[in-house]
Amino acid sequence: MDGLVSSMNHFTRLGFLVALASLKLTTLGQESPPEAIKPTQGNVPYGKHERQVLDFYQAKSEQATPLMFFVHGGGWMNGDKANPDFLAKCLESGISVVSINYRLIPDVTEDKSQPAVKACLDDAARALQFVRSQAAEWHLDKTRIAGCGGSAGGFTSLWLAFHDEIADSQSADPISRESTRLCAALCFVPQTSLDPRQMKDWIPNNEYGHHAFTLPSYQDFLDKRDSLMPWIEQFSPYALATSDDPPVYLFYDSVPALGQPYKDPPHSANFGAGLVEKLKAVGIDYEFNFTGAADVKHPDIFGFLLEKLKASRKSS
Repeated sequence: MDGLVSSMNHFTRLGFLVALASLKLTTLGQESPPEAIKPTQGNVPYGKHERQVLDFYQAKSEQATPLMFFVHGGGWMNGDKANPDFLAKCLESGISVVSINYRLIPDVTEDKSQPAVKACLDDAARALQFVRSQAAEWHLDKTRIAGCGGSAGGFTSLWLAFHDEIADSQSADPISRESTRLCAALCFVPQTSLDPRQMKDWIPNNEYGHHAFTLPSYQDFLDKRDSLMPWIEQFSPYALATSDDPPVYLFYDSVPALGQPYKDPPHSANFGAGLVEKLKAVGIDYEFNFTGAADVKHPDIFGFLLEKLKASRKSS
């Protein structure tokens, strides 16, 4: 428990750093921190736990709208769905927004039958299925849903983008029959792996990740790596990426240098550089924007989201 408490203190600081990273996006032509915009429907439950709720913001449109599905960061240890990034820009552009809360690692540490982080990821998938089940009522186009998030929220968005379809067409539960696939993912400073050895190879001073398995230390994470590999391969975006996955945008406010230490390891651009090697190998469309990056197609990050949602509409 001491290790978990230490992790919680660390991720309180981490949440602050994620907020700072979001503010830095304003220097790249993004909106200022949004004024309070009230959701069309707030705290809509998609499960029984108090954290399994979401906010829905309806864009004005005569046609079914595309949707940005936002997952907050905070290392799966803290954070909240309030004030999703790009909210005002989305609504002004005819894009509806859903921002979710989900069970955090401290909420599920008593369940020893599976890694704690699985609940966080499963909740995101279930929330996405629930949103699709509301498409007719909420006037949404199911084929045009893009994920967005920062840090652990970016990880979760990549996990949704790269994970195989979870929908069960034979389920008696109509929500479980809905798709979990995205048409694109927009992620800033995301972690892209939960393989402790791979993360150390990319970022030698990394100590991030053992909390996902409620382990007391990173060394314990390394020691248990072999036994955890079946889970790691189910969670890590790097391991899940295949050629049939949707396009992704990766933004980092640092310079990649694989194999070199970094002052803020959980948000190092080396996470992006490591994943990009896999994306190139399997042929996934991507953009990798980082400090000093040249020839980025969409230096205005929101432009990527707008283009992909419009492209999806044309092809649907």
